[in-house]
Amino acid sequence: MTPMMKQYLEVKAQHPHCLLFFRLGDFYEMFFDDAKIASQELELVLTGKDCGQEERAPMCGVPFHSCESYIARLVAKGYKVAICEQMEDPATAKGLVKREVVRIITPGTVIEGSMLDEGRNNYLCVLYLSGGAADAGLCFVDCSTGEIHLTRLDGEDVPLRVTNELGRFVPREILYNDAVSGQELITHFVTERLAAAVEVAKAEDFDYNKAEQRILTHFGKRNLEELGLQDQFSAVRALGCALQYLYTTQMTGLERLTDLDVYSDIQFMQLDLAARRNLELLETMRNKEKRGSLLWVLDKTRTAMGKRLIRAWIEQPLLSPAQISRRLNAVEELSGDAILRGSLSEQLTGIYDLERLMSRIVYGSTNGRELRSLAAAAAKLPGLKGLLKDAQSAMLSGVYQDLDTLDDVLELIDRAIVEDPPFTIREGGIIKPGYSAELDELKGDMSDGKGIIAQIEAKERERTGIPKLKVGYNRVFGYYIEITNAYKDQAPPEYIRKQTLTNCERYITPELKELEGRILGAHDRSVQLEHQLFDEVRKT
Repeated sequence: MTPMMKQYLEVKAQHPHCLLFFRLGDFYEMFFDDAKIASQELELVLTGKDCGQEERAPMCGVPFHSCESYIARLVAKGYKVAICEQMEDPATAKGLVKREVVRIITPGTVIEGSMLDEGRNNYLCVLYLSGGAADAGLCFVDCSTGEIHLTRLDGEDVPLRVTNELGRFVPREILYNDAVSGQELITHFVTERLAAAVEVAKAEDFDYNKAEQRILTHFGKRNLEELGLQDQFSAVRALGCALQYLYTTQMTGLERLTDLDVYSDIQFMQLDLAARRNLELLETMRNKEKRGSLLWVLDKTRTAMGKRLIRAWIEQPLLSPAQISRRLNAVEELSGDAILRGSLSEQLTGIYDLERLMSRIVYGSTNGRELRSLAAAAAKLPGLKGLLKDAQSAMLSGVYQDLDTLDDVLELIDRAIVEDPPFTIREGGIIKPGYSAELDELKGDMSDGKGIIAQIEAKERERTGIPKLKVGYNRVFGYYIEITNAYKDQAPPEYIRKQTLTNCERYITPELKELEGRILGAHDRSVQLEHQLFDEVRKT
């Protein structure tokens, strides 16, 4: 095998159950069985690559800058995709470029907006069931918003209550322990009613002591009592397994998962899937469409966050009279004040999905355009808070008190990021002039260098008497002096011939090579510095 193919096989051996997207230049390539699967599922041309063996390795690939749509199609079909990136610059790497898997994308761990339905949560579910099926722990995690919902169920009707919870949250991916495999009610419900990827997790991932330590470390607590998880053995096992799975797949950014909601299923009205379907809460029975359902009637929201919230409220009807009254008092205040309601609606229009934007920022996968979207949303928050200043109901007053207007975030992004940033963050052009003196100096060298090139061209034309002499640049030879064939006999002896073309000759000089090093060095350093500055802004 060639060195590159040996590297590929070593990485693949570490992730045998994933389709490996192996970064080679501007493409993610797949080889062998992965290539055959991707070729079939994505309708890509299957080619081959020399790998050091008699037969060429089957190969197919997708451009890295447009990979999300391809990954989304694979994940929707239940596949896991491991992203293997180049960890060093190929131009400066000595020998084989170092590569590592930086993330594993699964149906329940998607955070990219292009792969998600903005109007519904994308849950990963971990289910732990005790041997006698009298005790269960259920953990639902939405990585894209940072939500964690955790509950423990006990009693004779645990399997039925488990299916009710699964029907409420409708997870995209489910992990469970071996004991669940013997529960026909649950397994039938999962396979027949939920379009979810299913996997039996390893027993060691549910180990109680390891799970407890994992939870305390993640949430920064001294004991489980601080999280309200004392004596919640099954719930602790489920949450511990969920964290372990996320550490394995997301690799970085899991500090976003800080909001642990420990709930009881008796807080909400118990509705099985048949009741939900017959009531047409989220979709109609006949066409399975939103139009005509209760959600369609009520959903007049202006933001993606609002769409998910009203869907959750419909899926989880409250039972507590106090909580119901609190919510209804807010509704009554808004319904009775048309001016306030209209102003709030107008102010909310155009606010981007802050929950998912913040998650992508924490995970380190956002770009300049998304930071500008965050700034645009933050610019609307002071006006939104001002409208709620005189709210009378407890719920709206609470929103007013808790709402952070993100003034510091808006100021930083406005100061650092250009108004119309490029899509990629690795090619420069993303940081505003004036934000970094060092960057401004490098860009000054670049622009001055272009002026110097024009001066050299004018000087050489005058010195040699060649009117059509010009200074050009390409990636192979760098900067060069080009003279047409009609004048090549007038080329000075100090010109070093570099390339012969059909109608001209190209030359280099020591002066040009020195200038090339200065200009190109400034460009490379500025691009590297911009990426570093952007990363600092993102982490701030």
